[in-house]
Amino acid sequence: MGTTAEDFMRRGIVKARVVVYERDAETIDFLRSFFTKRRGLQAEFANTPASLAKAFAGHDCNCLCIVPADELGKIAIPEDVSVIATIQGNSTDGILHARKHGANNYLMKPLLKEDLDFKIKDIAGRREMLEHLRKDTSNLRAIIDLTYLVTSTFNPQEILYLIVKKISEVIPVTRCSIIRIDDNRRFASVVSTFEDPKLRSMRLDLNKYPEIRKALTSKKPVVIDDVTVDPLMERVRDVLFPLGIRAIVVVPIVFHEEVIGTLFLRTSRAQSSFTEDEIRLCAAIANVSANALHNAFLFERMEDEKARLEKLAITDFLTGAFNIRYFYHRLTEEFSRSRRYGLPLSCLMIDIDHFKKINDKFGHRVGDGVLREFAQFLRKHTRKSDVLARYGGEEFIMLLTQTSAEGAYAKAETLRSTIKGHDFKGLKGGSLTISIGIATSPHPLIKNEDGLISFADNALYDAKHSGRNRVAAHKP
Repeated sequence: MGTTAEDFMRRGIVKARVVVYERDAETIDFLRSFFTKRRGLQAEFANTPASLAKAFAGHDCNCLCIVPADELGKIAIPEDVSVIATIQGNSTDGILHARKHGANNYLMKPLLKEDLDFKIKDIAGRREMLEHLRKDTSNLRAIIDLTYLVTSTFNPQEILYLIVKKISEVIPVTRCSIIRIDDNRRFASVVSTFEDPKLRSMRLDLNKYPEIRKALTSKKPVVIDDVTVDPLMERVRDVLFPLGIRAIVVVPIVFHEEVIGTLFLRTSRAQSSFTEDEIRLCAAIANVSANALHNAFLFERMEDEKARLEKLAITDFLTGAFNIRYFYHRLTEEFSRSRRYGLPLSCLMIDIDHFKKINDKFGHRVGDGVLREFAQFLRKHTRKSDVLARYGGEEFIMLLTQTSAEGAYAKAETLRSTIKGHDFKGLKGGSLTISIGIATSPHPLIKNEDGLISFADNALYDAKHSGRNRVAAHKP
């Protein structure tokens, strides 16, 4: 059995509204009988121009109108309404008149139900084809726009956001994200989402996302029409239900035959799941975005490596504190700022007492561990504005910004007394003591940053030769 006009209407290709403008009683009876037997079609009858205008007012005009050919040109019919003209009498004149006034089809009176069925089906078929063309054109335009956007910037993160933004403009979704898959395939990271342009990385445990795991395994789109009934989502259904998620699409992004990420779309719309056209569009966008996603990964790794190298360049490898080169760089800046604004600047020179005995008794490996733990202790007691560095061997140096001599002495005493109660793992719960020398600028004898260091070093010498485990401040 062939597809009927009613079938087309039910599929939603053309809205199931038919407006009839007719005065002939016999024709009206025929059409009422015709549409009564076709539940998929909703007919509205009008017999005056005013009632016809009312039938069109306030409605989407993507519908069908049946009207006598000789009335065309006298009444107002919206341009996007498909028209079937009914013709009586001189058929040639009626056909020409109908064509002149834009009728898509015509019927000769008396009407035949088979003929009317065919005409409605023909109009619906053409509307279906035009709708497909419109969607294809829209999708092609979206891909062209996206290709242009991808090549318009060198910022990978911006490219990824442009991709999810374009998808959200074309497809009505609740959430749309691009996900990067970790090498171990256990975790993934949301690298871009249209809900939050600033989002850079949100870690996902793939054990909680069976749809993503399936897309990784199959390398094909995974479509969940309804999470409440799909067996794949059984384990996570209780989590998704409060979020209102109804349908899900996961489209793998493949680069050189390897899945490096996915497009992850979720929606709460109740009317339907994702259409085939929408899924094909996502697949096309995934192909376009594969290179951009790969470049984003490379850029991120490069930035991570750059940050790591920059940290190594200013960090002491053993203790994790700043190295002395970086310390002198900061010292120059802070000393200059101190002079310019008249702010106090203090320096603590810190030395572990009898550290050589630790190395001799426990070995250098344990000694290194003690140094690391000691540096960690000092960092814990250092403000963000201060600078802690390893000066050499078991000596550390701390720059205290905007800190007076009294404040520096109090800080040093706190460190000295607290470290006595700290149990070091490498010493099997044992403790150690420290000696600290202090110098503060401004001071008449401190002319530059080297003078600040020298006076702190001299003060440390005084502390150690006065019995150790004490704090000494530079005195003129």
